[in-house]
Amino acid sequence: MAPNSDTSKATDKGKGKAKATDGKADEATKGGDGQPQANGKKDDDKVDAAEELSEEDQQLKSELDLLVERLTESDASLYKPALEAMKTSIKTSTSSMTAVPKPLKFLRPHYETLTKLYEDWPEGEDKASLADVLSVIGMTFSDEDRQDTLKYRLLSPSQDIGSWGHEYTRHLALEIGEVYAKRIGADESVLDLVQLALVLVPLFLKSNAEADAVDLMSELEIIDQLPGFVDENTYSRVCLYLVSMVNVLTFPENEQFLRVAHRIYKTYNQHAQAMVIAIRLGDRSLIGDEFDSIDDPALKKQLAFMVARQKIVLNVRDSADNPDQPESDTEVIEEALYNIKLSEYFKTLGKELNILEPKTTEDIYKSHLESSRVAGMTNLDSARHNLAAAFVNAFVNAGFGNDKMMLNDDEKDTWIWKTKDEGMMSTVASLGTLLMWDVENGLDKIDKYTYAQEPQILAGAMLAIGIMNSGTRLESMPAVALLADSDKLEHKNPLVRTACIMGLGLSHAGSQNEELVDILLPIAMNAGEDMQLSAMAALSLGLIYIGSANPEISESLLTLLMDDDHKTRLTDKWARFLSLGLGLLFFGRQEEVDVALETLKAAEHPVAQPTTVLVEICAWAGTGAVLKIQDLLHICNEHFEESDDKKGDELEQVYAVLGIALVAMGEDVGQEMVLRHFGHLMHYGEANIRRAVPLAMGLISPSNPQMKVYDTLSRYSHDNDNDVAINAIFAMGLLGAGTNNARLAQLLRQLASYYHRDQESLFMVRIAQGLLHMGKGTMTLNPFHTDRQILSRVSTAGLLAVLVAMIDAKQFITSNSHYLLYFLVTAMHPRFLVTLDENLKPLTVNVRVGQAVDVVGQAGRPKTITGWQTQSTPVLLAYGERAELEDEEYISLSSTLEGLVILRKNPDWEEGK
Repeated sequence: MAPNSDTSKATDKGKGKAKATDGKADEATKGGDGQPQANGKKDDDKVDAAEELSEEDQQLKSELDLLVERLTESDASLYKPALEAMKTSIKTSTSSMTAVPKPLKFLRPHYETLTKLYEDWPEGEDKASLADVLSVIGMTFSDEDRQDTLKYRLLSPSQDIGSWGHEYTRHLALEIGEVYAKRIGADESVLDLVQLALVLVPLFLKSNAEADAVDLMSELEIIDQLPGFVDENTYSRVCLYLVSMVNVLTFPENEQFLRVAHRIYKTYNQHAQAMVIAIRLGDRSLIGDEFDSIDDPALKKQLAFMVARQKIVLNVRDSADNPDQPESDTEVIEEALYNIKLSEYFKTLGKELNILEPKTTEDIYKSHLESSRVAGMTNLDSARHNLAAAFVNAFVNAGFGNDKMMLNDDEKDTWIWKTKDEGMMSTVASLGTLLMWDVENGLDKIDKYTYAQEPQILAGAMLAIGIMNSGTRLESMPAVALLADSDKLEHKNPLVRTACIMGLGLSHAGSQNEELVDILLPIAMNAGEDMQLSAMAALSLGLIYIGSANPEISESLLTLLMDDDHKTRLTDKWARFLSLGLGLLFFGRQEEVDVALETLKAAEHPVAQPTTVLVEICAWAGTGAVLKIQDLLHICNEHFEESDDKKGDELEQVYAVLGIALVAMGEDVGQEMVLRHFGHLMHYGEANIRRAVPLAMGLISPSNPQMKVYDTLSRYSHDNDNDVAINAIFAMGLLGAGTNNARLAQLLRQLASYYHRDQESLFMVRIAQGLLHMGKGTMTLNPFHTDRQILSRVSTAGLLAVLVAMIDAKQFITSNSHYLLYFLVTAMHPRFLVTLDENLKPLTVNVRVGQAVDVVGQAGRPKTITGWQTQSTPVLLAYGERAELEDEEYISLSSTLEGLVILRKNPDWEEGK
């Protein structure tokens, strides 16, 4: 590309792509001093005559006029040197950024003359060369219907395009896109455009304009050919742009971009990045193939950690038929893949941060800071207060395996008896949260409760086993053995049965365990069964087979929703979980859900329409699809008159509000927009919509306490409608979950004083306080991980299940179904970075931790973090933070420093370099 090529200024003022997409070459109609010029030859001549040119400019003008005159003469031997001189003059011109290059400005009045000459000349080399010049001068004409740059370029295909400069190639790409759209609409051939585009793509990639190359190929629907153009110098930037575009693309383009990026990463042996994309696609066979193709044991362990974080179950035994791989390696890989050592790594973090000492509820409530007048009243020794304390204790000491309430020998069983009925169940179940991921030790601690005579305690023990196994998997599958035992699963007390069913769902979320279909599907389908049990069975199946669109389960649940025999059962308050179970099966499947939605339209009962909305929002979760958000806003705008169907209509709108947050949560700009919409819905929406808005605000940024969001929620927490207030309080807990945010803690303490006489609101304040200090500030509920690239389906499902219960908090959570809060455990995960050596032993290194910076499309090697601090691992990562290794002594086997990362010694590293 000619270094002085200044044709790049012809169509814009140096403002990059924004100008190019406008397609208007306004600048081309300005003179050298930036003043507007009139269009047309005569006007140009007048202006030129009036304009006083410098001696140098006058000479250039005279030379170019002479060259044009030569082209009009009959002597053909003059043509070639005249055209070459003209080209050289254009390519070597220099001018200011804001002006059209002088040669183009002086040639512009002759444009019509030259186009006529082109038509008169016979075919040949000179004619092609003239087309080359006309293509460049054509940039100065910005008429919508006149794509002359492209027209003459196609007539002169063999010329060196790159020598005309970068702005020329961009202008050409713009016109290719415009003409392509016209031709496709008119059903004409586009082969010549595609061939020309494929000439431009390498030029763009060579000049660090990956965005232009990808956009052009995307517009011409040839993105599949991109891998053939990248090399080891350009692939990483190209893939970064491809992947960052996915959030703003529609289906199926978004998936196509990911698959192209996956192919490129595979070609250049970037297995960690390829695995990230395979997980994003949710393609189990691709994940399995990626995993099986690795022979390097350390890299295989790293990929196992990545798969385990997403709670996808792969079978190592099948993939470990490699005779060169020792049995011990297979076992270690299996441990990594099933999160068996997660508890150990988490406690290592606790030890490093010096927070192993259990916290009491008083450490969280800080009653002495509440106003003295009401401090005593908020600590009444009531069953309700003790139950709240059990939840707070469970969340705060989660995963540490010790506390001063449930596992303390002095207090051991007394706390259970301080609660009553279902409260006893939730209190015993809290053991599962305290012992989370530590299955082998935990089973011993819970064992004695499994022999209890009281059904509530037995139910709590069953649920505790499910919670404790959530996210981990032992080969012996203790959760199935204990929870699917016929004595428990067919127990005469429905509470025990509910706990077993819920426990199976929590312990095997995302596993797609076929054995559980035979156990749970008959319960879901049994018309004589209590709706609570059927709905929980459906929800557990949805969790286990999330995003699989499993035909057996989905068809069965659709049949149940269509069946007249179930019509009266479906009006039950628990039926919503059956709808959610169906929705989770299609989680993230986008347009694949359409058949199920069509089927639901044929159903004629109140639950059908809300179910349709719930299933659809699950299918588009985290995609940022703007059109879906618009559809959901339309549903919120409808006004329903009093009718028999009112309950169903209200639920439909509530799901639509949650859906807006669920769809937008994957994309930052969408989040900003949606938060504004929520403000409008709170002002103008019906009562049912107002109750859902705080929940949606919690869902859009869990464990990410943005001040503008929690200040708004703080206002809603004093709302006249107590349901709105309760939901706002819970959303505050969700927003700050695991962050220990001091401002939120203060707001919640004030709320405890404010609601000291209102038992239900106070209960919710306590739950929010427990969530805020979850895992003593070391955990997150945010379903996005791996540098916010991957949405954890299992985590989102757990959040969604709790929010669906919170829609009618007084019928579920603040009533006697508070144990549904434990669905949150599927989303609970340490927000740590733990570095390990190749044998998975903790390795302490220095890392820089700072705010992540978006470097997509930036030139050079920009810094990916800002405002960093150097810390030694293990470290905590807050929302939006990123870590980098301080030096190059070690090489990370993971593409992002987050979670469990294996480091390999850098063979080229020299100490003290």
